[in-house]
Amino acid sequence: MRIGILGASGRVGTSLVELIVSNPGLELAAALVSPGSRLVGKPVAGSSIEYRPADAAMKSHCDVIIDFSTPQASMALQDAIGVKSIPVVIGTTGFSAEDDARLSACCAHRPMLISANFARGFEAFRLNVLGFARMMPEGEPRVSETYHVRKKAEPSGTSRLLAGQIEEARTAVMGFAAAKTPITVFREGDTVGINAVSFDLGSAEARFTYQVHTLSAYAEGAIAAAQWLSSGHREPRRYSLADSLAAR
Repeated sequence: MRIGILGASGRVGTSLVELIVSNPGLELAAALVSPGSRLVGKPVAGSSIEYRPADAAMKSHCDVIIDFSTPQASMALQDAIGVKSIPVVIGTTGFSAEDDARLSACCAHRPMLISANFARGFEAFRLNVLGFARMMPEGEPRVSETYHVRKKAEPSGTSRLLAGQIEEARTAVMGFAAAKTPITVFREGDTVGINAVSFDLGSAEARFTYQVHTLSAYAEGAIAAAQWLSSGHREPRRYSLADSLAAR
């Protein structure tokens, strides 16, 4: 499988490149970075590919593109691809409502799998949290996250996803609008990622915790999603991580 990476110089992008070039069953077709990157024109270690920016004229012959970049770069890639049917896996977060609507529109041309968190096991964690919220809607939820000190101090896409879906789950069961789920943000050292959700039941508390030890967890999950999306002739539409796991 030939894979192109958008955001190839980022933390997850670098891990993706390393996994691809070290795996004989995978081939790095493109390592895309921002036009101003110091890596433009330099070879990617272990391959004949050079880092380069994405543009409308690029011909990478990818079977699939994995995007871990920025909302601006992600939308620019969609413009560059145009109506091509190449599958795209997106792990970028921070999209505005307008951007998200544009992404959904692009799915008319190609299959796209979009998720706020590709780490292995996260989907099972998310589903268990939502199951508890539905069963015990009276529990007062709180979402917390801990990431490395270089990450922005605002809540991540993962925490916003969890908080929003918990609100929806509780609202559906209670029959009236649930209060917004608060999010607490921590930044500590080189922490890769810890996501936690607690439910205060008054006389008891339930707590769910999911911890990522290495960045390869995100990269491995994204590659697995890319393999699923590029196989089986997926029809052009928007897919979720749950779709790719349902076949297991």
